[in-house]
Amino acid sequence: MRLSLTTWNINSVRLRIDLVAKFLKSARPDVLCLQETKCIDDAFPLKRFKRLGYEHVALNGQKGYHGVAIVSKLPFEDKDIRTFCDKVDSRHISVSFGEKANIAKPLVLHNFYVPAGGDIPDPALNEKFDHKLRFLDEMKACEPLHPRGEDRHILVGDLNVAPHENDVWSHKQLLKVVSHTPVETEKLLAALAAGEWIDVARERIPMSEKVYTWWSYRAADWTVGDRGRRLDHIWVSRALKDAVSDFKILRDARGWERPSDHVPVTVTLDV
Repeated sequence: MRLSLTTWNINSVRLRIDLVAKFLKSARPDVLCLQETKCIDDAFPLKRFKRLGYEHVALNGQKGYHGVAIVSKLPFEDKDIRTFCDKVDSRHISVSFGEKANIAKPLVLHNFYVPAGGDIPDPALNEKFDHKLRFLDEMKACEPLHPRGEDRHILVGDLNVAPHENDVWSHKQLLKVVSHTPVETEKLLAALAAGEWIDVARERIPMSEKVYTWWSYRAADWTVGDRGRRLDHIWVSRALKDAVSDFKILRDARGWERPSDHVPVTVTLDV
């Protein structure tokens, strides 16, 4: 069975529901993981998604901030929500697929929105940055994020860290900019290693190549200088490494009318 899965920080699902619909009608992924939905669960546009063929929805939302969701053509076996740093701030949701979806071996999917961390890369001066570092540490220590052996797990989301030199437009100029500081990149890569995860983008695209999924709103024209960062990630457990058959970043979506500053990232697996 072939499974296609997209992660996308939509920066308000209600504001950009028409862009989501445009993408779903074109790309038709089996599963869409959204971050920064920015709405309570009761306000999520369920009817629109169901009309588009996505009848199975798992939500963890909050008013005005954060929020994650998984919408799927395939039914879930169950869902779970975890909290990090003792904050109830809607940054994680997971589901598992199995017999209901005609998937023989269980498949667990985690959707994350890691704190952005503010602008000052000093935990002593910036509470948001301190929160981000503690969040990454808890991800590393979280036992459910340590798949082993034949465990078939996928972790996706806006992880808000560009961990490698060519995941940003200028490594030297961004070393002291939140999302690419050494302490953040080390902690994200430590979480990756602790879970023995495979970073799909860097498994398929050489480290020598620039890869971006986000371009700032602060630039009048995002294409000038192409000053992007790779903040959106798809990781798979070792048992799924050889199952990956395709990987795409829809760069063009950054140029749509009233876009998110992030673009959809899609993986296809033979499960």
